[in-house]
Formats: sequence, structure tokens, C-alpha cells
Amino acid sequence: MIKIIVPLANGFEEIEAIVPVDVWRRAGFEVLTVSITDKILVTGAHNITLATDTTLEKVDFSDASMIFLPGGMPGAKNLDECDELNQILKSFNLEGKTIGAICAAPMVLGHNQILKGKNATCFPGFEHELYGANFTGNTVETDQNIVTAKGAGVAMEFALEIATRFKDKEFTQKLAAKMQVPD
Repeated sequence: MIKIIVPLANGFEEIEAIVPVDVWRRAGFEVLTVSITDKILVTGAHNITLATDTTLEKVDFSDASMIFLPGGMPGAKNLDECDELNQILKSFNLEGKTIGAICAAPMVLGHNQILKGKNATCFPGFEHELYGANFTGNTVETDQNIVTAKGAGVAMEFALEIATRFKDKEFTQKLAAKMQVPD
């Protein structure tokens, strides 16, 4: 079973979090939303409050297939300042496990030296935070175990890219068609 963990911090971009979670659950993946604080309620950048599935201290990352970081500000900054999460990200990268980040959140990967020598993209204006990366400017960029995306407008494209990574193109095309995603 594919297990994806989605850490959320206050100030996260709601579309970037909810669209992928919804798509991946439709794909049959186990998706855990995880507050990086000790409270399960997390409020997004546009004042939408979500109840996460659990908190960071209670999650077993050992059987996770992927970690996904939604962007938004100050959500991405709050993720970046979470030492426990940073250690988990470094461990995931060393193991070659999939790490996804969208919008401003690729900066967290840059600050943790995870993007060195890899192609990556992010929300315009955060390029200088992608330390060691080859910034491409593409809407979605995949390089080895890292998948990055530009922002809220490409959340569906990003989510389907990840679904294809863990399933296959035919499965993802059928899933997209059911959701009326244009070709």
C-alpha cells in the first residue's frame, strides 16, 4: 500500500494541500495529514481550518512511501523551521524515498541540501532558496526521488504526476477522466 504523509503548518496553501490529498485518496493511497504542532487543527493561509489526521509526534514514517509539503506562506516557512521534519526529510532523501513540494515549499528542500544537482521548480520569487538546484521554471518537475511544482494552479497536474509515479499512466488517465480533468 502506498502511504503518503502530508505535514501541515499554519499558513499552508489550502488548494495545494487538499487537491493532492483528495486525488491520492481516490487513487487508493493511504494519505495522512499531519499537524507539525501538538494540535490537530491547522489554519491555512486563507483562514480555512482543517482537522488533520494526527500530529507529527505520533506518526510512524518507516513505512511511508512519500512525504509531500504544500506551500503557502507562512506555512512553508513554518515547515522549514520544524527541526523534526527536517531530519525526516533528510532521512527520506538518503533512502531515495519520494519527496514532493509545491509553491514555496521547495525552499525547505533547498535549505536541507536535498535539491543539490537536481532539477526543481517553485513559485516565482523563491528560486534563490533552492540551494544547489537547477531551477527549470516548469509547472511540475521530477528529478529522481524529488517532485516539485510551481503553485496552486498546478495542484491537479502535480497530484496526477505523483499518482502516475506510484501506479501507471493508464490508471492515472482513467482517474483524471472520472474527475473531468481536461486532456
